[in-house]
Amino acid sequence: MRRILRNAAVPALLLAALFMGAGTQHASAQARQPAANEYSSNEIIDAGHRFFGGVSRGLAQIVEKAASNWGLPNGYVLGEEAGGAFIGGLRYGEGQLYTKNAGDLRVFWQGPSIGWDVGGEGARTMMLIYKLPATNAIYQRFAGIDGSAYFIGGLGMTALTANDVIIVPIRSGLGLRLGANIGYLKFTPQATWNPF
Repeated sequence: MRRILRNAAVPALLLAALFMGAGTQHASAQARQPAANEYSSNEIIDAGHRFFGGVSRGLAQIVEKAASNWGLPNGYVLGEEAGGAFIGGLRYGEGQLYTKNAGDLRVFWQGPSIGWDVGGEGARTMMLIYKLPATNAIYQRFAGIDGSAYFIGGLGMTALTANDVIIVPIRSGLGLRLGANIGYLKFTPQATWNPF
């Protein structure tokens, strides 16, 4: 019995240390004052609450998790998208890129995916953007792995990257889409049906 308790205690202590370390990371991300071109976590959460409305209960936790991983964003996109998949999938969206000191910009995105992924959804999307050097730098392909479970009122987060710029889409969708896929999003200044 003592050996069972001792064996169970080691993983429990490791988990506790991990959570305390995550709390320290989170506290340091929260304590850091945003630079002139960055948004604080509170500014992002307020914008998200206005945008998502009643389904934004988990938004603060997602924004805090993103802040602990990547710091404070220097831009964000608010928009809408639709997508569907059966093994291969497509996603199309449009929105507005907001920055503090480089102006705002209308953006469109589209992209293919492949993987074990089935279903379709329509989503309101907030994308947190990290290390964007200029607004026009958004016009490229951002690749990543997307493991999502969309249910009515669901909220999920993924991460995409290209040339040191990180984009973290946070989606609140209606519909049903299950699975995991690999793909990219391509941002363009005009709408296009070509996802490649």
